[in-house]
Amino acid sequence: MQGLLAQAVIYLAAIVIAVPLARRLGLGSVLGYLLAGMIVGPLLGLVQHNESEDLLHYAEFGVVMMLFLIGLELDPRGLWEMRNKLLGMGGLQIVLTGAAIMGAAIWAGQTWQTGLALGMILSLSSTAVVLQTLSEKNLMHTGGGRAAFSVLLTQDIAVIPMLALMPLLATGTLMSINPDGSISRASDLEKAASHSATLVEGLPGWGVTLVTLGAVGAIILAGVFLTRPVFRYIHSANLREIYTAVALLIVIGIAWLMTAVGLSPALGTFLAGVVLANSEFRHELESSIEPFKGLLLGLFFIAVGAGINFTILFHDPFTLIGLTFALMITKGVILYIIGRIFKLRQRGQWLFTLSLAQAGEFGMVLTTFSLQQGVLSSFMGERVLLIIALSLLFTPLFFMLQDYLRAKLADRAEETPADDIDDQQKIIIAGIGRFGQVVNRLVQASGFQTTVLDHDLKTIQLMRKFGFKGFFGDPTRPELLHAAGIETARILVITLDDPKAATQLVKYARNLRPDLFIIVRARDRIHVYELYKAGADKIVREMFDSSLRAGRYVLEEMGFSEYDAAVTEQAYYQHDREAMRALAELWDPSKPVSENSAYVARSQALDKEFEAALVTELERKREKGDAA
Repeated sequence: MQGLLAQAVIYLAAIVIAVPLARRLGLGSVLGYLLAGMIVGPLLGLVQHNESEDLLHYAEFGVVMMLFLIGLELDPRGLWEMRNKLLGMGGLQIVLTGAAIMGAAIWAGQTWQTGLALGMILSLSSTAVVLQTLSEKNLMHTGGGRAAFSVLLTQDIAVIPMLALMPLLATGTLMSINPDGSISRASDLEKAASHSATLVEGLPGWGVTLVTLGAVGAIILAGVFLTRPVFRYIHSANLREIYTAVALLIVIGIAWLMTAVGLSPALGTFLAGVVLANSEFRHELESSIEPFKGLLLGLFFIAVGAGINFTILFHDPFTLIGLTFALMITKGVILYIIGRIFKLRQRGQWLFTLSLAQAGEFGMVLTTFSLQQGVLSSFMGERVLLIIALSLLFTPLFFMLQDYLRAKLADRAEETPADDIDDQQKIIIAGIGRFGQVVNRLVQASGFQTTVLDHDLKTIQLMRKFGFKGFFGDPTRPELLHAAGIETARILVITLDDPKAATQLVKYARNLRPDLFIIVRARDRIHVYELYKAGADKIVREMFDSSLRAGRYVLEEMGFSEYDAAVTEQAYYQHDREAMRALAELWDPSKPVSENSAYVARSQALDKEFEAALVTELERKREKGDAA
């Protein structure tokens, strides 16, 4: 017991220290877990190799939970709508990459079974690292980001048949044909002797098939017909922990059933997740399972990191690093070709190519599983794990290269000649996205003409199709602003998506024209303070007014009259404007808001003042209404 507690302390301490540090350095949580395992295992020797192997048996359940959650996210109808990208881009990437790696392995003297296993393992990319990085860089909704997501989704789905296929590739054992026509290996007999009997043991081939299909059918039928009555029953208890117990019961029960019929537990839980994807209880299941999945997956990657044999890396570093870069370059070339086939734009194509060039965490799962099944030798498996870990460590370098190429391509795009501006109005609108379009339509519908500038050529061309005039070019370029008539304009409206560009434009326009009235869109409160310092006259937070309206609807639904809800909304609006102005004076860009004591104290005081002012305003409005 004492040894178990000591290991728990070591692992949890490693997680707490290494993972936040890795996230802060931009390396991602998966790399943080791997680094934590490397530190407590081969580097410091706090965890022995056999101890990490014991941990893997428990931590692999995190993979089962991950596949259950992936299944919950995959609405069958949504999958059908994405079939072209999933089967086209994703399927082509897996097949071409797997074939290339398999061919290279066979050329190097490996058997076709080992080559196929390596092709499947190394064809996968890192879902955790790529999606997290794309989200942090706001690239998820770009063309390259959407293409990368489609490939990652295909890879996640492909893990299921890969897990099912991997045991059939085991080599080095004699195969025999049983009287019922089934095939067995000596290793199967050894495992059967050391494990408890399964439901299919001793059955003929057709019996095994029926039991297996029956188990899969039972999962589907239970997901369709039993989950709703069960969840309605436990809902009456009104206890959060019961939901968690039911979620764990579903996952563990299905995993046990799949194991009992000789199938992969991951296959059953993934199938159950897909069946429950349209259930109204999906979010309850996700929130209940997510903490367990995250912790167990973290332990899985720590155990993998602790099991990496650094002696092998130090003994032959150039070969292993060379193989890692060869893998990433091979995958990159294949991804680049696929991007060309599917006509991705140049910047999106480089993002698609460089973001998916690494191996992934599911590759580690398959490698560990293949070692257990005897598909790969321990010699090969240790080196494959090292190559996967090194590719994950090199991934930030590839994203840095992508940022460099993206900036270069953006500079080249700016070299595209801007439109010759032949129209100067009193109102200039810089940026014509969703926010700017509403502003422009309202102003023009009121009888005023505007000069619209935007650096997205497609957006400008779309505007022209609908009869709105606009000019292509970067609104932050001084020469374009002068051509648009900044010297004679009365109002400058800035609705750019990039907060930094918006702030810089405010500073430039204010220095050029102290008398110019500047209205600007802000991303959040901190951006408001930056724009206030830069000299903007009116600052509009992009979500503030719509949030106020939603809050007013809530008050009306909770019993407020329309009048009282409107008064409350207006009072909050006035209070927030005054509070923002007061807090902007105290905001210090050199320190976090939470460490600015004057800011925090003033914010607390303003909240108390608002409560009193709101009651007074409601009473005053009602008295005024009664008097009228």
